[in-house]
Amino acid sequence: MSEAPTRSEPSDSEHRGLPAVVPATAHAEAPGWLSRVMHILFGWKTTSTRADLELVLAAPPAASGFSPEEAAMLKNILGLREYRVDRAMIPRADIVAVPQDTTLSALIKVFESAGHSRLVVYNDTLDDPTGMVHIRDLITFMAARAGVVPADADHADQPPASALDFSHVDLTTPLVAARIVRDILYAPPSMPALDLLAKMQATRIHLALIIDEYGGTDGLVSMEDLVEIIVGDIADEHDIDEIPAITRQSDGSFLAAGRASLDDVRAVIGDEFDFGEARSEVDTLGGYLVIRAGHVPVRGELVPGPGGFEAEVLDADPRRVKRVKIYRRQDRRNAPSREVPQNVKALPLRPAAPRDETNRPTSNATRSP
Repeated sequence: MSEAPTRSEPSDSEHRGLPAVVPATAHAEAPGWLSRVMHILFGWKTTSTRADLELVLAAPPAASGFSPEEAAMLKNILGLREYRVDRAMIPRADIVAVPQDTTLSALIKVFESAGHSRLVVYNDTLDDPTGMVHIRDLITFMAARAGVVPADADHADQPPASALDFSHVDLTTPLVAARIVRDILYAPPSMPALDLLAKMQATRIHLALIIDEYGGTDGLVSMEDLVEIIVGDIADEHDIDEIPAITRQSDGSFLAAGRASLDDVRAVIGDEFDFGEARSEVDTLGGYLVIRAGHVPVRGELVPGPGGFEAEVLDADPRRVKRVKIYRRQDRRNAPSREVPQNVKALPLRPAAPRDETNRPTSNATRSP
């Protein structure tokens, strides 16, 4: 039986009149003749895909085809390469950490009040960290020791889930003795956020301490902090609605938190609140006030701000400024409490009471101090 004839390669005559299929790589490698001419004559270069995408994202949503949410996320992703981790970190003063010799009962209390699933563990100070503890590991440790072995263990395949007796758990056990401390990542402040995110994915460690050039702890970054750079704030069922970092008051003043960013402060107050060269040294309003005062301001201290502004420290501790009130100096001099309201008529002066021989008022009303 003869085999069916195989089809040979098509000849040039068969291709004649048909559109040729050009590989996509050919377009990418060989620019058009117009682009080559412009490059030779004027030195123009073809734009990259990244530049094209940035140009598309700058266009209105109707023209770009992206929704505002999609455009915002894509912009954040493009900027992630130049985003340093120190911009996303939790400052050292706000880190919730426990010493390694803390007891399990004290650790449970810290977990309850902190509302975090992971806590930093240190030896003597926060500059000597030893790792982190996860609440899941704590529960696993306690459940393993609270398990009740049934009386007829030979005939029971598995004890019931409710057979737990936590009186078997010694809550005075030190954390280091429980052996539930995990490793933690370390990163310099200048590390790109994208690199730290990739490192967290590779190591499956979702918490990193930011270490300064001297080896001291500068801040803390979690994977959630890095993801929020792209998608925005992520609020879960345990998060409490935060008070805005800075708010405008009815009298024209502003109430602000010491940790409010300089960008947020200027966005609310206006461009006239110019921080000048201090922007290159600090990121928060509290840090700016420390530079202006030359020390950590105390409660009630007045710190001059840029232009005609002044800041009154409402709350502070020896390490940082917590809350301030910002106002213009003329507004403070003309405070409403020192003025007579326009809708209230001034009362006539009361005539002086007649005086007796002792030069005392005959009225028994006491004078106000």
